[in-house]
Amino acid sequence: MRTLLSSLLLFLALQGLASACHPAPEKKAPTFVKGADISWLPQMEAGGYIFYDDQGKPQDCFQILKDHGINTIRLRTFVNPSNDPHSGHCSKDETIAMAKRAQKWGMRVMIDFHYSDSWADPGKQVKPQAWQGHGFPQLLQDVYDYTHDVMTGLRAQGITPEWVQVGNEIPGGMIYPEGSTKTWDSLAQLINKGYDAIKAVSPKSKVILHVDQGNNIPRFRTWFDHAKAHGAKYDVIGLSYYPYWLDGNPDYMLSIDDLAKNMNDISARYGKEVMVVEVGGEDDNVQNTYDMLVAVIKKVKAVPNGKGLGVIYWEPEGAQSWSRYKLSAWGSDGRPTKAMDAFLVE
Repeated sequence: MRTLLSSLLLFLALQGLASACHPAPEKKAPTFVKGADISWLPQMEAGGYIFYDDQGKPQDCFQILKDHGINTIRLRTFVNPSNDPHSGHCSKDETIAMAKRAQKWGMRVMIDFHYSDSWADPGKQVKPQAWQGHGFPQLLQDVYDYTHDVMTGLRAQGITPEWVQVGNEIPGGMIYPEGSTKTWDSLAQLINKGYDAIKAVSPKSKVILHVDQGNNIPRFRTWFDHAKAHGAKYDVIGLSYYPYWLDGNPDYMLSIDDLAKNMNDISARYGKEVMVVEVGGEDDNVQNTYDMLVAVIKKVKAVPNGKGLGVIYWEPEGAQSWSRYKLSAWGSDGRPTKAMDAFLVE
């Protein structure tokens, strides 16, 4: 017995020595998200738009983005969109094709459910035509079935989105009138149907709820206090930050500190991770946009306890010559502007 006990003690001592010599590897912090929503890209390419790299060489837009530090692609999806190149497309099949392409480039993927046939944002949350006239129980099923269908299509192609938005910029709710914030109980039920469908197909995907005016502290407190009170389920708080649209004053210095305060407040108040899922600046004020992006990235990285996940530029490749959109990060020469270099800053 004494010999057996001695052997056991020797074995345990050797095990302890081995553990000391070979400690368990430390868990690496997730890579900071440097992203781009490029849902216009297929339509731009189909129309013959040519993308050029910094040296003026024709190049795949994905390569150009990757060379500028982009590691994440965000894609919007509409229910039954038109073929309008600017406000349509982004169907289930098109979204899956783009997600598959992004994955081949080694990009992480975020899916943004608009729950509409076209743009959904603070000014409009139009119910899909196919869902018009449905009673509320059927509308709940519509949200679940549609969300589940798109997620299943992605999974069939080997794509697991790291993040999925239930609704796009929904300060007033989504799928009006039933999902308006005037009827928070109904809105929470719709959100939860989307959440449940996502988790049923892809349990590891994190669900985002997205509100605009990321510098507006009262707006976020009011909205997410209601979300909590009504049992809305989600994992991450998504913010938009567009200084250009804030009272028409593009000077980000007037609002950047409030953005930081808001992110710090909501991450602590609700115990959630946060991400700036939409940001943009004027394409003809490149230095200002560059400086703004560097500042936003810095503020997100500074959110306590590593809860600031990243920053995503909305349609940086959407050059104004094609889109008539003033907040891209692409020049009239078909090249990315200096603003995109902000994603290379560590």
